[in-house]
Amino acid sequence: MTGDSPITPPAATEQPSATIERVFLVVVDKSEEHKVALRYAALRAKRTGGRVALLYVIAPTDFQAFGSVENLMREEQRQEAETVLQGLSAEVQGICGKTPVFHIREGNVADELLALIDEDKGISVLVLAAAARGKNPGPLITALAGKMWTKLHIPMTIVPGDLGNQELDRLA
Repeated sequence: MTGDSPITPPAATEQPSATIERVFLVVVDKSEEHKVALRYAALRAKRTGGRVALLYVIAPTDFQAFGSVENLMREEQRQEAETVLQGLSAEVQGICGKTPVFHIREGNVADELLALIDEDKGISVLVLAAAARGKNPGPLITALAGKMWTKLHIPMTIVPGDLGNQELDRLA
């Protein structure tokens, strides 16, 4: 075959496309299990070059008060949420080297979680930890695996809530 010239594969001449950063979303609550989900998400983010996002949902209060008292209560709840997230931020940074993204919302946890996922198309994976004890994995997992499963448009990773750090390190 005379006259043929070597063909340069397209990959050698094209610029590499920008990689999409995987975002692992963890719901922060007062359970012990969320710490397991947080560590797993941070380890996955480290291994994939991704980032962690933290969602803290403030439960609506049933307390009816004058506007200024209600506003003060909301502000105190928001400050508590920010304090909790700042504390967890150091833990996430220590594991994956990146500052997590914070999301603070008010309302029903499952509803706010699904709304955030719909709004923020950068969120790649939801990471939750099942309750360590008992037969029920927890109210959020039960809701998402039940009637709300059709509204969840990203993968959900459920980590056993009783895993230790060494097991998480090995699995992530």
